[in-house]
Amino acid sequence: MTRAADDRMPTAVQDASAPRRVSVLGATGSIGQSTLDLLARNRDLFRTVALTANRDVAALARAAIDLGARFAALADPAQHGALREALSGSGIASGAGPGALVEAAEMEADCVVAGIAGAAGLRPTLAAVAQGRRVALANKECLVCAGPLFMQAVKAAGTELMPVDSEHSAVFQSLAGASLSEVESIILTASGGPFRTWEAARLAAVTPAEALCHPNWSMGRKITIDSATLMNKGLELIEAYHLFPVAPQQLDVVVHPQSIVHALVAYRDGSVMAQLGCPDMRTPIALGLSWPARLAVPTKRLDLVALSQLTFEKPDEARFRCLALAKAALVRGGLAPTILNAANEIAVAAFLDGGIGFLQIAELVEETLNSCEAEMGSDTAGDLETILAADTMARRRASELAPVLLGRPRASALQG
Repeated sequence: MTRAADDRMPTAVQDASAPRRVSVLGATGSIGQSTLDLLARNRDLFRTVALTANRDVAALARAAIDLGARFAALADPAQHGALREALSGSGIASGAGPGALVEAAEMEADCVVAGIAGAAGLRPTLAAVAQGRRVALANKECLVCAGPLFMQAVKAAGTELMPVDSEHSAVFQSLAGASLSEVESIILTASGGPFRTWEAARLAAVTPAEALCHPNWSMGRKITIDSATLMNKGLELIEAYHLFPVAPQQLDVVVHPQSIVHALVAYRDGSVMAQLGCPDMRTPIALGLSWPARLAVPTKRLDLVALSQLTFEKPDEARFRCLALAKAALVRGGLAPTILNAANEIAVAAFLDGGIGFLQIAELVEETLNSCEAEMGSDTAGDLETILAADTMARRRASELAPVLLGRPRASALQG
């Protein structure tokens, strides 16, 4: 997705005889680990340039040495000494701190996989874009918090943006180069999470352990909770709005428990294109790495006969209010998506720590949105500093509100 509104699809073709140089931001996370698996399986096709991690020294050093990376960086500056020691004798350069992450992103590469979770991934990913790198984007915050700014940077650099989320990759494939003017609607699918059939009263007593048991996908803790609340699908709608610039009312979500159809694109002539596949993040990551070619990926193959049936249903936004909150933030625009995202990160962390109940995640997000928007007024997401300031304010406000919610009955969100 690059350039102007109807001309955002990557088109560049690299010399097939030259290995593609790849950097991975967030190499020890869920996306990063899947990416490293693909790089290790295709050593003749890819050369690893730089790898970054938050603070997992052992995992980062092991991966950097195995794949022959030139540079390894940690977000935590306190761990730099340990990283240098772990890489001793390997010839791999190292760094630590926010500047080192940007340095890794700016190194000469053909593709940068942006897999750093949270707002911490915003600056490094923007740095990769500014250098004209193809970015395989798995960091939601780049588009949720800073969509207009980020897409303008992509356009200004004349570079390529490949979506790595399974749903957005599915939309990209289903568009197949078609003009967005021919699109009637874009539909993202949601598994519905582990509580799809639970009544609202039962949701009030959900434990973190229950919420971390996703029925189909193996993901990090935060995104797994987001899938359980359906906030993840709301964030993906905001991402889709920037990746595929249609009107908000042309974006929709359907619950599809089997997680086989990842997205659908409905056209004005009544045709509907869909991308199907067994749930495995290596499929969209591989496409982001190798497009326009397709890698051989050892994923489970789809057997429609064995599946027997695929089902679809409307999401219940009364029980799963996070989806409704995300939709409203998309329509309001400005800094609302930034505040939504930051408040949700604090709320999810509070839930995992036992500080609030499952239903209070949505309640905390909503109260933070109302409070911050009242204070910031009509400010818009015009520049990075404004966006980061709104992110900081929302995190602080949500952290202040969480203990207040703890004193309320945990079923209170049912009354919203």
